[in-house]
Amino acid sequence: MSFFRTKSFAMDLGNNNTLLTDKENILLSQASCIVFDKQNNSVKAVGNEAYSIFEKSHQDLKTIKPLRWGVISDYESANAMIQKMVSSVFSKSSRLAGFDTIISGVPFSTTEVERRALRNTLDQFRSRRSHLLFEPLAAAIGMGLNIREPDGKMIIDIGGGLTEIVVISLSGIAVFQSTKIAGDTFSEEIQDYFRRNYAMAIGLKTAERVKIEVGSVIEKLDDSPQPMLVRGKDIQLGIPVSRKIDHSEVARILDSSIVSIEESIVQTLEVCPPELAADIYSNGIYVTGGGALLRGLKIRLENKIGLPVYVDEHPLISVSKGISTTLSEPGKFKSILI
Repeated sequence: MSFFRTKSFAMDLGNNNTLLTDKENILLSQASCIVFDKQNNSVKAVGNEAYSIFEKSHQDLKTIKPLRWGVISDYESANAMIQKMVSSVFSKSSRLAGFDTIISGVPFSTTEVERRALRNTLDQFRSRRSHLLFEPLAAAIGMGLNIREPDGKMIIDIGGGLTEIVVISLSGIAVFQSTKIAGDTFSEEIQDYFRRNYAMAIGLKTAERVKIEVGSVIEKLDDSPQPMLVRGKDIQLGIPVSRKIDHSEVARILDSSIVSIEESIVQTLEVCPPELAADIYSNGIYVTGGGALLRGLKIRLENKIGLPVYVDEHPLISVSKGISTTLSEPGKFKSILI
């Protein structure tokens, strides 16, 4: 049967979004979300359809986001979600025959137990080979950086659940720092701000829209977005209310979180070996992940750290692009595949 295993795929399993790719193209990009029917425990919806139900479902439906802090927090729902997503991309005959190679990204800070949960999820597809790849390395490859040379490169990956800060040299991670302050934290802070300052409850989806539409880390922008009208519920009266918010207010909300990330960057540089630090001084710092889309991040980090900062043009897919590249040339990147 292995003779017919010609299909391969790469997976970027994120807190908020999951991407499936082959060696060249994005096959699927969907929200990391699944909905179960409580009565028979069957899958009601997956991906974007499930996310559209998120925070709007009734008592007979159970909505789950199976990942937290970049790792699988609910194995059964993650297993079902990934199985449905792969089924939507590949024909039944391909799935029955099994796959040739599967590569999935994984945060560098994960434990062996957390990696084993992901490996077990991949085992359901009966592939000849399955590998894990650390996401900061994948992001660097996806940004077109040469990770194999003896030249220090600092990557800051601000994802949904984690921010990972690494220094890469000779295809390895020489210095590492991780913090659970990332995209989900930003959304939760926006929710909390409305609750504390305006006695107004808003959903997590609304908070994420605020982050996307008017999110900023500095108050003065050359090209500022229009203020956003936010709808929610008055906590005291229980009636629907609305309020406008602009980018400068969001910048103040997110300030403490961005300060924490800046401190982690400085700590990473402090423990970095002198030769690699000299390389970073010349090469600058590369920022990717969904958090890289926050307005003014480049300016703020350059002012704080005093080094050039390069924000990835396509930060949401850099990890996926990197994993896809390793899938197309596994021999070239054999040393970094787990």
